[in-house]
Amino acid sequence: MLTVRDDIWIAASPEAVFDYVDVPERQPVFTPSLRRSELIERLPNDGARARYTFSLLGLSLSGEVRATDYEPPERIVFAMTGNLRGSIRWYLDAEDGGTRFTYAATYAVPGPVLLQPLLMPIIRGYNRSEIRTLLHNLKTQVEQHEETTQDPDTVS
Repeated sequence: MLTVRDDIWIAASPEAVFDYVDVPERQPVFTPSLRRSELIERLPNDGARARYTFSLLGLSLSGEVRATDYEPPERIVFAMTGNLRGSIRWYLDAEDGGTRFTYAATYAVPGPVLLQPLLMPIIRGYNRSEIRTLLHNLKTQVEQHEETTQDPDTVS
């Protein structure tokens, strides 16, 4: 199993960040290798069940995510099934007038078991880079979204 984790401070309330990330169709905008994400249904816990297509080192991987722990505006935990199996965890904490957003993922590395010791450092480095980009994209998108929704001179 591979676990990656990183965080970023966003100049927006936890409620605003949560509302932004809780739209599956919006997630490819800030997630670099996510090619498609579409809502299948809202679950009894109000979390999402969504289909995804992800690109990992040139491979197309698809499956579903299901919100197993959904606590607005504090966290969403997704179980991943399909080509990638594991979990994605988003934690949102109020901090200094904004939000500390933490992204953590744990999943089984696809591919032949014999090659995994060789591939793991490459995949780990790739994932760290992807998560840093995801977090910076998310920060930019949420902060721009907040400016647009709070500026009375902005035309919708």
